[in-house]
Amino acid sequence: MSEPVYVGIDVAKRTFEVATTGQAQTFSLGNDEAGHAQLCQLLAPLSPRLVLLEATGGYEQDLALALSAAGLRVSVINPRQARDFARCMGKLAKTDRIDAQALRGFAALLDAQGHEPRMLADEQQRELTALVVRRRQLVAMLVAERQRLALAHHADLAALLTSVKGVGPTTASTLLAQLPELGQLNRKQITSLVGLAPINRDSGTLRGQRHIFGGRADVRRVLFVAALVGTRFNRVLKAFYARLLAAGKPKKVALLACMHKLLVILNAIARTKSPWRNELAEAV
Repeated sequence: MSEPVYVGIDVAKRTFEVATTGQAQTFSLGNDEAGHAQLCQLLAPLSPRLVLLEATGGYEQDLALALSAAGLRVSVINPRQARDFARCMGKLAKTDRIDAQALRGFAALLDAQGHEPRMLADEQQRELTALVVRRRQLVAMLVAERQRLALAHHADLAALLTSVKGVGPTTASTLLAQLPELGQLNRKQITSLVGLAPINRDSGTLRGQRHIFGGRADVRRVLFVAALVGTRFNRVLKAFYARLLAAGKPKKVALLACMHKLLVILNAIARTKSPWRNELAEAV
């Protein structure tokens, strides 16, 4: 009975390295249509049990699809899985040849464990994925541009906000871009708008635990970081946080209270156009 054949392929941008069962040496082909066709012709007579590639930023996609179209059983795995397997096998060095051989060995192990390759994405799915990724990039660029413009148009206010220890340029720019109502609402309105006002969850005689809900998640994220830094370096927030912990409040609840207090302080600074003062902050 002939030995099962397994194939490991290490893919780069312009070439790929191939290791097959029974062959001590690997061979390299061009990562293009001609190279894909040549590999399919070479592997078809061998009827490999599994051809294993690792994801390499999309360079492997056309090759995997070509092999699959040729009727070969193909699987694309996470690079970290491949690297962890190579380390377990004592392969600490990393070259195209070593990686291809490690993938070949990993293919045999996966097949022995009943590994079932996932269905490869077709052209439409890949285009849709690329569009989703591009949209995410454009949204991030748009947010960054809004923050830059907000800082440019409200440089004086940004300087006032960053006078608070714990509040840096990122927090200030996010507040200016995502919370233009800052300084125009009272403390209850601004905390409710951001989603830092605890909401009652009562029914009849039952009194549920209060939770924050809704609001502007981007603003809450930067306030969380600012409050966390503030509990270490901002005298007022540090003392407030310590009092809450001494009163038996859980750390998460105490930190949320610090976020609430910090937002109220920043709202007062934006309204009065005055920089941070310990007396003002303690009175809030």
